Amino acid sequence: MRTDQPSKTIRRRGVMLVLSSPSGAGKSTIARTLLEQHEFELSVSVTTRQRRGSEIDGVHYRFISRREFESLRDDDQLLEWAEVHGNYYATPRDAVEKAMSEGRDMLFDIDWQGAQQLREKMNTDLVSIFILPPSMAELRTRLKRRAEDPDDIIETRLTNARIEIERWREYDYVVVNDDLDRAFGEVRAIVAAERLRRDRRPGMYDFVAGLLSEKATKP
Repeated sequence: MRTDQPSKTIRRRGVMLVLSSPSGAGKSTIARTLLEQHEFELSVSVTTRQRRGSEIDGVHYRFISRREFESLRDDDQLLEWAEVHGNYYATPRDAVEKAMSEGRDMLFDIDWQGAQQLREKMNTDLVSIFILPPSMAELRTRLKRRAEDPDDIIETRLTNARIEIERWREYDYVVVNDDLDRAFGEVRAIVAAERLRRDRRPGMYDFVAGLLSEKATKP
C-alpha cells in the first residue's frame, strides 16, 4: 500500500477564485473566512488614490502614480481595472501569473465587471462564484442591520443589486446564502473539486508515468 499522500504532493497550478455578489449577500464574510483559514491569498490591487493613514503599502494596496498606472495599462500588464471616483484600481498581471505557476491560490473579491475582464484574460485559471441572497427582503434586512448607510444609500444598493443579480448566468457556480455555514461549505466544496481538476494538475503526468513504471510486488 502506498503511504505517501499524492493529492498533496502532485504539482498543480493555482486557482483564481472570484467571489461576486450584491452588497449585503455575504461575499465579504465568506472571503474573509477563506483568508483566515489560509485557503487563499488575497490579490493586492494597485491604485492611484492617496494612501490613508491606516493603510500599508503592499498590504492593503500598492499605491502608484497615474503615470505608472497608464504605463501598466498600455503595456497590457493589468488583468482588470476600473475607475472609481476619479481614481484607478487594477490587478497587476505578473504577481497573479507567478502565483498560479507556483500552485498558490488567489482570491478576488470583485464585482461582475472585474470578473468579466479577468475571464477574458485568464479564463482557464478562473473559478467564479456568485453569491445570492435568499430574498430581496432579507437583503434589505441585512443592509439595515449593518447600520452603515442611511436609508437613501440602502435603496440605491438594492437598486444596484437587481442589476448585479442579472449577471448570475455569467458565473461558473451560484451559491444561495440563506445560511452562512452552509454557503461557506458549498464554496469550500467547489474549491476542493476545482483543485483536483486534471487540467490544473500538470504534475499528474509525471505521477502517472512513475506509477506505470513501478513493478507490482506481492504483499
